[in-house]
Amino acid sequence: MSTRDPSLIWSSGSRLAEMNAAGRGPQGLGSVVVLMPWLKHRVAQQAAKTMLARAGAAATILALQDDMGTGPVTLLNQATRLLGPQVEFIAYVAEDAFPGRYWLRIALAEMARHPGAGLLAFNDGKWFGQLAGFGLVRRRWLAPLYGGLLFHPGYERHYGATELTIVALQQRALAYHPHAVLVEVDPGKDARPVHEPDRRCFASRAQGGFDGRVIDTELTKRFS
Repeated sequence: MSTRDPSLIWSSGSRLAEMNAAGRGPQGLGSVVVLMPWLKHRVAQQAAKTMLARAGAAATILALQDDMGTGPVTLLNQATRLLGPQVEFIAYVAEDAFPGRYWLRIALAEMARHPGAGLLAFNDGKWFGQLAGFGLVRRRWLAPLYGGLLFHPGYERHYGATELTIVALQQRALAYHPHAVLVEVDPGKDARPVHEPDRRCFASRAQGGFDGRVIDTELTKRFS
């Protein structure tokens, strides 16, 4: 991993794989870490700079290049596995996210007001709190779900956050504040299909209640 600004650490899928193999994670992280997979360096650099400037709270961004083409879920899971016990909150974002002012401060304050909440859905301008496409996760809530990972490892690009949201809804552990804004700026996304293997994985896991964690089938129907 490399950095100039201690609040912004650049890494990659290949580097994360090496660090996981060595059992050695990044040092000097605080209690809040933002994970941002990326493909275009200039776009990612601007996004990270803007997020830090408008966060209103201390955090470290780990910018994760998908240099091996594994997809964002693997990158996010590899990075999460490496985080030390001092990390209490993990935000997952993307290089096409534009933050509202104090996006992170507001989110953390909302989680503090609701200590039973495990996942906060940022206002992404699309789902309005119904789905945590970009989210803030309380680490102790996440810990028993996927063996130290952020999302179920069966996904590659899509539906990881969808499953996590459904689990949080079932547990009444989903938080939302409309002023905690991270808008996805991707004009062509709605016209692109979802990753078909991920859609099939989601459908298969939904049949089993996501490892028996979800019994309200209406929750799954919202996103099918």
